Amino acid sequence: MSLRKRIADSPRFNRTIEAMFASYVRFAHRTSRWQRSGFEDMDACVARGEPVIFVLWHQRLIMAPYLFDTSLGRICALTSAARAGRLAGQILVRLGFETIPMASYQRHVALSREVVRRTKEGCSIGIAADGPRGPARISSTVPIVWARMTGCRVFTVAFAEKKVMKLPTWDKQMLPLPFSSGVLMCQEWTETVPKRPTEEEAEALRQSLEACLDEITDKADRAAGRKPEPIKSPS
Repeated sequence: MSLRKRIADSPRFNRTIEAMFASYVRFAHRTSRWQRSGFEDMDACVARGEPVIFVLWHQRLIMAPYLFDTSLGRICALTSAARAGRLAGQILVRLGFETIPMASYQRHVALSREVVRRTKEGCSIGIAADGPRGPARISSTVPIVWARMTGCRVFTVAFAEKKVMKLPTWDKQMLPLPFSSGVLMCQEWTETVPKRPTEEEAEALRQSLEACLDEITDKADRAAGRKPEPIKSPS
């Protein structure tokens, strides 16, 4: 194993990186001015002990702990079991989330059972609709499947800030900057998911969720004083 891989796999190294990122996100949030809107219905559900499905674009994932009020209830985020996914997951854990690591070889049935089990315990489920590897801002059908299986209400969320740092990742991951101003927004996806949707119905629902995510994300960008910049991978 190369030195680089040994360092990357070192628990001490990863804990240090996790702590640095979590501290930075807390600092950026604390030193900026934020407006929070549209969260009343989701917060009310969680406060009543009703789990929800919480969906956002992977590009805005880093601020998820400030888009879900963990003082009201639990939330588990689906994360990749790969090295980068584990790191991201542990950053979220340090900021109040729980995680469900998903290995590439894991059967979808086993993962779905775990999701259903968590929701029965009252734990909400968070997912980046286009994560963990994209294509950017192209929704998968996973949130639709989980909405059908759990019966949970689905809420789309986004953050935007006037000044951000974009990382050189597949989705231009956004990090908030300190001493700025931003918005945190939420909007319910209100489509009804049939118990046994046809392929055509499932695709229509996927496109509807994708449009809802684009709408709330672009709305957040405009409210923060940014020009919306949709990132769609070539079809």
